[in-house]
Amino acid sequence: MLAPNHHSTAFPLGYSAPPLLEIAVFSFESALIAQQSGADRIELCENPADGGTTPSYGYLKKAIEIIQIPVFPIIRPRGGDFLYSDTEWDIVLNDIRLCKDLGFSGIVTGSLHRDGLVNEAQLQQAVSLAYPMEVTFHRAFDRVSDPLIALEQVIAAGCTRILTSGLHPEVMAGTPLLKQLVQQAANRIVIMPGSGVRSSNLHQLRVATGAREFHSSARLLVPSGMNSLNLTMQENLENISVDAAEISRMKQKVSTPGF
Repeated sequence: MLAPNHHSTAFPLGYSAPPLLEIAVFSFESALIAQQSGADRIELCENPADGGTTPSYGYLKKAIEIIQIPVFPIIRPRGGDFLYSDTEWDIVLNDIRLCKDLGFSGIVTGSLHRDGLVNEAQLQQAVSLAYPMEVTFHRAFDRVSDPLIALEQVIAAGCTRILTSGLHPEVMAGTPLLKQLVQQAANRIVIMPGSGVRSSNLHQLRVATGAREFHSSARLLVPSGMNSLNLTMQENLENISVDAAEISRMKQKVSTPGF
């Protein structure tokens, strides 16, 4: 039996939130571009090669000072799996405290057991500590062993939304499960599709799943601005940024009446 939770998000029967576009960024400059291009919310990350880890203090502080739309830092102490030791979870909790003290409106985190189900104790601890910040359960969800059980666990913990590609690398392949999750969630939590979301598939994704919030990295590789490069090092010094034009196209799509 799942424990009752006092911070859960429940929406009125028949409630339909306006469509929303979240952009994942891996640098402060990208966050600025995303804001200027129409993003509704930013997921703030570092280390794209690891799929996103907790931003540094300086990065967090600059974002909360300058960015005017909601910013949700990811709280993930390392790359790899989502099975955390007690010491690693202490790091997560310390970073949640920091984000709360800095004044962020939400965070993004997640934790699993060895069997692929949600670590309810750790997640409930994170949600309680974060309150009144919103908590998005990140794509650890795409590694769960039973998504329908995991959905109920995340709801019981009090998270506001789940970021998921429907347990597939690319979101369009996961649309059947995404639709099932949206239906089972029944407005108790937001199901936010991500991974491969673009302006070219947004409408199809909306129709296929019933989702109202969408997540994209709108990733763009930018050549290094260095005039001097040591080619012997054989390093890839491209910077990961965001595509301003693509963000604008996606925002236009989700803002279209009847979308």
